[in-house]
Amino acid sequence: MGISGPLHGVNSPDPARSGKGSRNSRNSRNSRNSRNGRRRGRPGSKRASKLTPYAFVAAAVGLLVLLTYLPAANMLWYSLNDWNGFGPVDDFVGFDNYIEVFTNPEIFSVFVVSLYYFVGAFLQMGVALYFATILSFTTRFSNFFRGVLFFPYLLNGVAVGFVFLYLFQPDGTLDTVLGWFGLADPPQWLGDASVANYSLAATSVWRFAGLNFILFLGAIQSIPSDLYEAAEIDGASRWQQFRFIILPGIQRIVGLSFILAVAGSLSVFEIPFIMTSGANGTATFVIQTLQTAFSFRQVGLASAMAIVLLVIVLVVTWVQRKVFPDEKVDLS
Repeated sequence: MGISGPLHGVNSPDPARSGKGSRNSRNSRNSRNSRNGRRRGRPGSKRASKLTPYAFVAAAVGLLVLLTYLPAANMLWYSLNDWNGFGPVDDFVGFDNYIEVFTNPEIFSVFVVSLYYFVGAFLQMGVALYFATILSFTTRFSNFFRGVLFFPYLLNGVAVGFVFLYLFQPDGTLDTVLGWFGLADPPQWLGDASVANYSLAATSVWRFAGLNFILFLGAIQSIPSDLYEAAEIDGASRWQQFRFIILPGIQRIVGLSFILAVAGSLSVFEIPFIMTSGANGTATFVIQTLQTAFSFRQVGLASAMAIVLLVIVLVVTWVQRKVFPDEKVDLS
């Protein structure tokens, strides 16, 4: 008699289980193959990951060399030649241009104009420090006043120059406002040599005070609040907090602002060039350098003047690094 059903006691393969097992085996083989592929590709990926930072650095260094150091080297070569900006640079004169810079009184006399901007820079530092100290404490509309003080620095320098050019022109906005208060005969703000540099320095103060304000405000807010709380518990006034907590805490930022003030006063160009083009005794050293190169076609002498200015700024920066050395931070 035949057996029509499956034999009892005999393990027969289950189709569902066999299908799942075959899929599992294929998945395990694929995962092993992918792991093997990753193992085989790992050395190349490691090399690529190591080379990636160098590639970014190489691009930045290449642009720096192309746009900064190479033009500086060319300018140094031009300063050793008598060149008018056209044709080959083949009239080597050595240090004659530098001798001309230091012996011609008309060249270095324009540094007197920088004193106006230097004094104005100290004024803008004082104004910025005053408002940064006040707005660092909790006051009403502090965010609004911060934006108002910082906004002039965000404006384009050319736009600022034209705005103040119309402000200072005869019968302009300033003369009209002063006329309301009875001043009927105001001076020529940009036409009078005794007043023009004060007007330009005031414009510079208005524009760059926002930069010092943000620097001082950030430095003040980085001071731990525990110091203020302890000072208030001890009964310290706002002036005492400013004198014994804020000033020592922002000493390095004050030094940085001082260097920026010196370098900026020596290299002022944008505002006086737009508003007066260097007329009426307002020519700065940079404006005179530009005129020497493009108006008088003495590119070699102008290059020597630029090199001298660069050296002066580097010396000032070196002095600042000696007076305010970098603080060493112990990360251990």
